[in-house]
Amino acid sequence: MHRSASEPKATSRHRRARRAAGAVASAALLLPLLGAAPSSSVEEAPTTELQRAFAAAAAEYHVPQSVLLAVSYLQSRWDTHAGAPSVTGGYGPMHLTDARTAIAASPHHSDGTEDARGDSSRSTLLPDTQVPTDSELPARLKTLTKAAGLTGLPAERLRTDAAANVAGGAALLAAAQRDLGEPLSEDAADWYGAVARFSGADDSTTAATYADDAYAVMRSGERRTTDAGQQVTLAAQPGVSPDTAQLRRAGLRTASDDGTECPRTVSCEWIPAPYAEFGDGDYGNHDLGDRPASQSIKYIVIHDTEGTWDGVLNLVQDPTYVSWNYTLRSTDGHIAQHVKAKDVAWHAGNWYINAKSIGLEHEGFLTAPDTWYTEEMYRASARLVRYLARKYDIPLDRQHILGHENVPGPTTSTIPGMHTDPGPYWDWQHYFTLLGHPFHRTYGKSGDLVTVLPDFDTNQPVYTGCVTKGEPCAAHGSGEVRLYSQPDESSPLIQDIGLYPKGDASTTGVNDVASRVSTGQRYALAGREGDWTAIWYLGQKAWFKNPRKQPTAVSASGPAVTPKEGLAEIPVYGRAYPEKEAYPAGVPVQAVSPLPYKILAGQRYAAGDKVPGEYFYAPTFDTTPHRVVIGTDMYYEIQFGHRVEFVRAADVDLVP
Repeated sequence: MHRSASEPKATSRHRRARRAAGAVASAALLLPLLGAAPSSSVEEAPTTELQRAFAAAAAEYHVPQSVLLAVSYLQSRWDTHAGAPSVTGGYGPMHLTDARTAIAASPHHSDGTEDARGDSSRSTLLPDTQVPTDSELPARLKTLTKAAGLTGLPAERLRTDAAANVAGGAALLAAAQRDLGEPLSEDAADWYGAVARFSGADDSTTAATYADDAYAVMRSGERRTTDAGQQVTLAAQPGVSPDTAQLRRAGLRTASDDGTECPRTVSCEWIPAPYAEFGDGDYGNHDLGDRPASQSIKYIVIHDTEGTWDGVLNLVQDPTYVSWNYTLRSTDGHIAQHVKAKDVAWHAGNWYINAKSIGLEHEGFLTAPDTWYTEEMYRASARLVRYLARKYDIPLDRQHILGHENVPGPTTSTIPGMHTDPGPYWDWQHYFTLLGHPFHRTYGKSGDLVTVLPDFDTNQPVYTGCVTKGEPCAAHGSGEVRLYSQPDESSPLIQDIGLYPKGDASTTGVNDVASRVSTGQRYALAGREGDWTAIWYLGQKAWFKNPRKQPTAVSASGPAVTPKEGLAEIPVYGRAYPEKEAYPAGVPVQAVSPLPYKILAGQRYAAGDKVPGEYFYAPTFDTTPHRVVIGTDMYYEIQFGHRVEFVRAADVDLVP
């Protein structure tokens, strides 16, 4: 390869790194990395090239292999993601970040145009997040460049070659150890400070939490087959006891957790969103409340930020913008709380859901949800959600833990603009396993409900539009399953009259949720034919492939609703608002507006909570006129399509 005059001459250490990485980058490993179809040998039996890459890199850079494996597990669970970047531009098993390259490859399109507050009692806010420039990116989002300098390996190779990527991670760990003045010891206990620094955290609490997680992985051990068919094992070291005092020499700031509502198992700081007036009596960026005394908290909504950490924090502190309760950082799982749980943040695009939910934004600047999330962020998020669910008595299921993509449009006109994050690559099965509530069969072989439950790694439906409109996205594991009008993949996709009011066909677009179901969601069974299963979905019979040898759904139990006898059809609602008689004087009556959907006689839909109609009236900065209106008309939440919806209890019968 030609080297320009400006390129530094490779040192012997650099040459050794190239040889170590190249020796283990076999064709069986590189094929899935480059997006090519894996060989039959990879499909039939896991291979160990990646394990050998960890061993080679550990030996080359004098990093204990257990340390290297544990750090990589926290970043990616050893997956390669076919060379695709994470939501914050991290590549490969070590999540080496190259945000500038990832941003350049991103289509930079938004997944919706919703009003985040979702209430007509005040003016609409339409946030417009900006993609950061390279100069605005922090060092934690540019670690691949540093790894290239340390190893002498080209950046492209660090992005796409798993063995080179592991070598880059080992070089970064060794550099962090030297910066702390520590020896390149063979004892994993001597690397606590370097592991903490590898996280990229700028405060001691977050760095310590990350390092503690890494050592917990070392103590318990891990073993899994990666998305590239690689068998990787980290043997348990139950007796490893790190030297935590090293962190005091790392020169990190102390973050204040005063006022936060977080569990002790996460790193959390208080960065408040402003409750402030601005021009013409307008105000932002949330509403003061008295939850759960005034109204219950029933939902936790999972989002991604569509912006980097620093940029998003600037936005949530802007009174003219919108808000959410917590932001989680990708590289190290750090959490910032912005709005107290008692108050109502503006985040979900549906005022009924906002008033009864807590919103969690997960850092991700690639504005299409087409990439992956780090393990440390999953873990921090799960700890926070477990804490909130326990504190506010929120069940840990998909009727209460919603993606933004599962929040219904409150009215017909809002449906096309509703957001679709965190997207088809959010691993709900893994997330709920971390929550301590993994999905599983809850009935015999032929229950009347099904729980969607594909294997995330092997379930790879084709999505389009991640980079170029209409072009296929890179092959990637997904927690979502596509729906057809007939038990045949050549038949049309299920149509969504709300999303496509002019009758346009559904698409395979990464942001098109019209014809797909998601892991953990429950639906009423509508039929079976060979390897195909039908469910009731958006008022239609929808078919998905569900072979016995590789099922994408399992039998489930639970309540369902069906139209009352004698009713040919019933309406569906995007919010559970009270009847007009419930509103006191001075509070405008909110329309109980049906959506364009119908449930026909004989159809059934999995039911969640039965709730009274409820509306939080909060149109002004002055809280004096604010009211919580609760009616006597009751509703059931149902799993109707990809999003949850509501039906009036008076219109349906509850069936076991």
